[in-house]
Amino acid sequence: MVHPLVSQLRFARGEFQRSLEGITDEEARKRFMPMNCISWMVGHLAAQEQRYWCDLAQGEVVSQRVYDLTAYGKPGTTPPLEDMWADWTAITAQADVFFETLTLDRLRELLLHRGKPVDESIGTMLQRNIYHYWYHIGESQAVCQMLGHTDLPEFVGDFGEDAAYRPER
Repeated sequence: MVHPLVSQLRFARGEFQRSLEGITDEEARKRFMPMNCISWMVGHLAAQEQRYWCDLAQGEVVSQRVYDLTAYGKPGTTPPLEDMWADWTAITAQADVFFETLTLDRLRELLLHRGKPVDESIGTMLQRNIYHYWYHIGESQAVCQMLGHTDLPEFVGDFGEDAAYRPER
């Protein structure tokens, strides 16, 4: 059984995708300073997932491109939306391989970077990743409004089975 935090991350991912349905490449690359453009946001979230769940957790880099164009601390770019979604899809699929191994005990562990423990537990990093998605969902919706979109999705969407709270019995 997948840990509830993983379910929450997957729900946030789905809401992020839903929030950007129908956005064109031209719209996704438009930058309203000082914000980044939508395609950058897609790549940036992919870069975080790759850093945490592919690189640190599994020793794999799925896309160097997201590190080069959208990693934390890099200058703003306006990459093609199709490329960023392709990288995001590949990275999240690889991250999901790691998530299938998580247990409650593992959430307390620290991943290693260059042989030294990182500052946050896997569980804390997972929470940070979830909250990061919600930040960029809000930011991307502000950009959509600035682009003139008026029929934006409502948030938070239908929980269904994906994000409903199920206390242990």
